[in-house]
Amino acid sequence: MLPYILTGIICLLVGILLIGIPVGIQVRKQTAEKEITSAEEEAKRIINESIKSAESKKREALVEAKEEILKARNDFEREMKEHRSDLQKQERRLQQKEENLDKKTENIEKKEENLQRKLNELEEAREEVSTVKKTQMEVLERISGFTAEEAKAYLINQLEVEVTHESAMKIREIEAQFKDEADTKAKEILSLAIQRCAADHVAEATVSVVPLPNDEMKGRIIGREGRNIRTLETMTGVDLIIDDTPEAITVSCFDPVRREIARIALEKLIQDGRIHPARIEEMVEKAKREVDATIKAEGERAVFETNVHGLHPELIKLLGRMKYRTSYGQNVLNHSIEVSHLAGLLAAEIGADVTQAKRAGLLHDLGKSIDHEVEGSHVQIGVELARKYKENEEIVHAIEAHHNDVEPRTIVACLVQAADAISAARPGARRENLENYIKRLEKLEEVTSSFPGVEKSFAIQAGREVRIMVAPDKVSEDQMVLLAREIAKKIEDELEYPGQIKINMLRETKVIEYAK
Repeated sequence: MLPYILTGIICLLVGILLIGIPVGIQVRKQTAEKEITSAEEEAKRIINESIKSAESKKREALVEAKEEILKARNDFEREMKEHRSDLQKQERRLQQKEENLDKKTENIEKKEENLQRKLNELEEAREEVSTVKKTQMEVLERISGFTAEEAKAYLINQLEVEVTHESAMKIREIEAQFKDEADTKAKEILSLAIQRCAADHVAEATVSVVPLPNDEMKGRIIGREGRNIRTLETMTGVDLIIDDTPEAITVSCFDPVRREIARIALEKLIQDGRIHPARIEEMVEKAKREVDATIKAEGERAVFETNVHGLHPELIKLLGRMKYRTSYGQNVLNHSIEVSHLAGLLAAEIGADVTQAKRAGLLHDLGKSIDHEVEGSHVQIGVELARKYKENEEIVHAIEAHHNDVEPRTIVACLVQAADAISAARPGARRENLENYIKRLEKLEEVTSSFPGVEKSFAIQAGREVRIMVAPDKVSEDQMVLLAREIAKKIEDELEYPGQIKINMLRETKVIEYAK
């Protein structure tokens, strides 16, 4: 019974399920259709609202665009009005300028007409003046008997003669005036200075002779295959001349310092007797130290003799080096000491600064201590050295002016010039080799003979005087004064000479006639 009941319940449940499924499906379908319909209606509503919103915005955009266009049109029209107004103003200004230009052009044309009329009048007046001048010149030429060119030449010649005469007379007057006032005093001062300063003058050569105890020493000095003599020459920079002179060797060198070092070293080697390259080097070093000590001692001696104080130690050494320098055969250190004494004496005579004069005189040839080692004249080198070691500017100027490289502007500079000339011109103070001496004399005669009107010229008194014969028909007495000055100036410009040169000009007129 129970199985039948269970079977019936199961069948009932199955039937309910079979009936409920289609009913659920139908219900869902209806619900979905309602939702779809609702969604379509919502979509249509949204689309309609979007269309309405777009049309509204479109209308607003059109309105804004029309407003912008209207505003731009108004701005453009306003700018155009302003532009037209500016153009009208410029047009009015241009019209005014054109009117002004027309007026100016008209005025210029009137002025040109007036100028042309005046030019024509001037041309007519010029022709009239030319005609009158020509007539007057013809009358003057007829009255005077000279043509215009002849009269001009005559006037020029007369003026030249008068000017030459006047200038010569003026020069003579000035020279006479100054000579009357200065000659006596200058001679007195110079003679006193020269008498009170007596200096020795020693002419040095470019060779030194070293005596030998015997001729066998020559071979030892030469050494094996000449090694000793080569070492000595290399170390000192000199030439050793070993010839047939008995018991002597000649040391040759243009530099007196190197020659002195070689001489001392050679004497020491001869005394020592040990002559070989190592010993030679040792002796050369000792000789250099001795020469350096001698240079310092000589510089101190010069300072002591001249009583010049406060010099830089390097300047004292440079002064000492001048002991081994010569100028035209005159020892430069002795010359500087002498110039210092002379400058001091001259300064004392005229009341100038004696201390400065002596200091400038002692240092005036300072550049000669190293002038062959560096470029430049001894004057330029001396000036640079003096400035380097803080010398007074007046001393520097005296050094710079002692050969007229610059115009002397102080009394001390002039005194140093005079003292230098006195020391150099003293008889026997300086000497030159024969070739240079002859060349200088020939050049002196050549310079003096190059002037027009000079017939002959002769260098006499060892080149300290030149005697000139002039043609009397070409050079007048007045012209002789000017010609002598021109010759002196040319000699100063073209020649180098110690001391001064006297120009002695002679003019002689001879007339020979025979009575028959």
